[in-house]
Amino acid sequence: MMLVAMKIVYIANIIVAGWIGVSSTFYPKTAAATVFQNAYQSTEVMRLVGCLWLSIAILSILGLWKPISFSPIFLVQLLYKGTWLVVIALPAFRANQPYPRGMAVFFVIWVLILPFIMPWSVWVNSAD
Repeated sequence: MMLVAMKIVYIANIIVAGWIGVSSTFYPKTAAATVFQNAYQSTEVMRLVGCLWLSIAILSILGLWKPISFSPIFLVQLLYKGTWLVVIALPAFRANQPYPRGMAVFFVIWVLILPFIMPWSVWVNSAD
């Protein structure tokens, strides 16, 4: 059952992170308007973040064939999404400043789901 859940998350990563990665990397002005909901200006940093998301999508493609081997990408996502929520989105929300609300909602959902599909026991047992 865990492998099925992992594959579903990999597929969601391929679709969502892939689309965001391509748009942010190659069409940052479009990404600024759509993905980032005009909360941020189009910059080279947006393209850098796009490269990160594109790499997550590529690793997720590989994860469909080797779910456990590529599962550390979930830990990376949990850490950066959780950090972004606490350090960027929450303060912006509290100060009534602009931030990409759609992205924040997606990140909250992901941060809640990821801990339940990560193969913690495999990681802990192989850490020897």
